[in-house]
Amino acid sequence: MQLIVRKSRLAGEVTIPASKSHTIRAVAIASLAKGQSTIRNPLVSNDTQAAVACYRALGAKIDTSDSQLWKVVGTGGQITAPHEIIDVGNSGTTLRIAMGSAALAQAGQTTTFTGDEQIQTRPVGPLMDALNDLGAKCTSLKNNGKVPVEVIGKLAGGKTAIAASTSQYLSSLLLCTPLGAKDSEIDVTLLNEPGYVQMTLDWLDKQGIEYENQKLRKFKIKGNQSYKPFDACIPADFSSATFFFCAAALFADEVTLLGLDFSDSQPDKAVVDYLKAMGADISIGPASVTIKAATLKGLEIDMNKTPDALPAMAVTAAFAEGQTQLVNVAQARGKETDRIKCMAEELKKMAIDVEELPDGLIIRHSKPRPAQLHGWADHRIVMALSLAGMAIDGQCIIDTAEAMSVTFPNYVELMQSIGANMEVK
Repeated sequence: MQLIVRKSRLAGEVTIPASKSHTIRAVAIASLAKGQSTIRNPLVSNDTQAAVACYRALGAKIDTSDSQLWKVVGTGGQITAPHEIIDVGNSGTTLRIAMGSAALAQAGQTTTFTGDEQIQTRPVGPLMDALNDLGAKCTSLKNNGKVPVEVIGKLAGGKTAIAASTSQYLSSLLLCTPLGAKDSEIDVTLLNEPGYVQMTLDWLDKQGIEYENQKLRKFKIKGNQSYKPFDACIPADFSSATFFFCAAALFADEVTLLGLDFSDSQPDKAVVDYLKAMGADISIGPASVTIKAATLKGLEIDMNKTPDALPAMAVTAAFAEGQTQLVNVAQARGKETDRIKCMAEELKKMAIDVEELPDGLIIRHSKPRPAQLHGWADHRIVMALSLAGMAIDGQCIIDTAEAMSVTFPNYVELMQSIGANMEVK
């Protein structure tokens, strides 16, 4: 599938879809709870549907017949290991969180996980080691610290340490250890993307889970706890809003984004701060953000907390005066693709002056030209490159555009609604 993009001028209002990260956490906790939970306004995308299929396989009953209201009858923590292999598709969040849940199955029960070609390149070794410390038995079937993996119960609790190069490792442990028979202690020797861990802790707090948090570096979690059913509405997704923030800052008369809650712990809300620091014209209301195009200036941005925003910010930087450095985000190399390398390659095709760093990118103000672009089957790269297409005279064609359905199936439709000149073929 190709995304064809031409120069555009944006204006209007857009309601941002629900958060992928919150939706998957909601599905996981509801599936581990005893009783029926209601998830309102979930994100319906390939990743969240992978989470639904995964937790159904682990024993939860999940009714998604109403796209605006999912009903989940949980397992009460009594995970049943399925006979079939669980395929998480492209969802790294589902894989890591569900590995912890599968470790709660009875002793000797085995759950096997796999995923698509990209997922099979993404490491889970540190999480496997931590789950083994806590009583489970995890094995990488290719002996490479990646899926396919077997997870054998039963996680009991105890002590472990984790280098969380991705926050998903720690979130997985925090979600499963309260259901262990014993108390657990987790020493965190490295933590990237702490905002996503805070998101997990917010869910634990709403559930009344007892734990001690020592500045995100050491956790003590009481064992033998339980999750209770809930009725919750999923907030809008700042990661999805990022593409609209950046597009509007570059070429909008005025765009208003609706449904965003800045009190939420999603780390990508920091993109608003990045753009403001570059000179963007942004005003924040009670449940809306309004952006007008302005002259942007380059600067250095520490993106460790917001790796998902790297592709969009890299494109934005090409149109900012001077030089922009996006740094301290080496973990972006371990996402669906090596986003640092891939973005550098695609920006160069448009004659953008870009330099690859071990932990980020340097982008200098350029006069980009249209090009045939490769989306790397990575949803965030495809959408980021579309921003460049809307800012350039001529036409850009981006392949592997079907990847957008991983997190944002109606991206093109929403962009078109405010004036974007783009279409999928």
